[in-house]
Amino acid sequence: MTPDLDSLATALYAKTDDLLKESPHLALWRPEIGIEPKLSDAEPVALAVMQALLGYVSERRWIRYASSHLQHLFPYLPGQSGYNRRLRKAADLIARVNRLLATDTSLWTDDVWVVDSTPIECGRSRETVKRCDLAGWAEYGYCASHSRSFWGLRLHLMCTLRGLPVAFALTGAKADERTTLLDILATETDLVAARPGQTLIGAVETVARLHHTVRGRRLDHAHKTALDLVREHDVNAQEDLRIRSMVKASVSRPDPKRTGVFLSNGAAAKAGLNRSINDAGWGVFLAILRAKAEASAGGGVTSSHEYTSANQLVRTRFLIRRSPDQPLE
Repeated sequence: MTPDLDSLATALYAKTDDLLKESPHLALWRPEIGIEPKLSDAEPVALAVMQALLGYVSERRWIRYASSHLQHLFPYLPGQSGYNRRLRKAADLIARVNRLLATDTSLWTDDVWVVDSTPIECGRSRETVKRCDLAGWAEYGYCASHSRSFWGLRLHLMCTLRGLPVAFALTGAKADERTTLLDILATETDLVAARPGQTLIGAVETVARLHHTVRGRRLDHAHKTALDLVREHDVNAQEDLRIRSMVKASVSRPDPKRTGVFLSNGAAAKAGLNRSINDAGWGVFLAILRAKAEASAGGGVTSSHEYTSANQLVRTRFLIRRSPDQPLE
């Protein structure tokens, strides 16, 4: 056991014990007459926080590790089932300890918080939905970020820009993110009571839904335009564009006369051009046009991207109109 972990365990235990002395209502209720517990209320909380900090996901592995390395600090350690029962009963106490630890860090003073949600899938088969104990809590919902439906819950998390969790809520899959945020702030009024200028960014789900709508409209426009081209023209010729090479970033050019200085390479203008090319979706449209042309009676041809302007093989980038009996040049 290293001295740093010894100090961490001691500090967590002392912090939790001081909190229980200041707020005795957070301690677990026990009858006045009974067997004295072998494990105090502060010990499982300190162990739970250390388990999270050290990255132990499995409670069984953590108990084995603690029995081997923390026995001199925690003389009695329960089994996995007993440890889990104590943690579930001390959920409110663990939340208060986590809040105290968070307020002691410099990250807590950030004036911008981010709110987002993520789906928690609880089952996929119909039998699981019928028999699962989460029936009534879990429900069907849609995740715009992943473009899929799921059955389960949704975790809403409020955190700082550098990733420190501030508050969370577990709701059904159809719960609105903004309504859940208002409920969190109404429940924990002390979060923003002393922060009149606090900024909350919670439009992630709305932006994802708008991106999904725009993506669907662009695909619909590409399919309709390609279908019109195939119906109106007997043969469709397209330039074999190297789109991946077209959107490469500009190569930096060092200044041979000055060390550590680079010459102007038009990176800003090239970045704007790359965004325009990706935004236009040439590759998606050409793939759709090629598939529809191959499925039609006319068909399509692809010309090389080299010297197309000089040879004038393709008058326009996407099509050549000709009569059915005219040979292709």
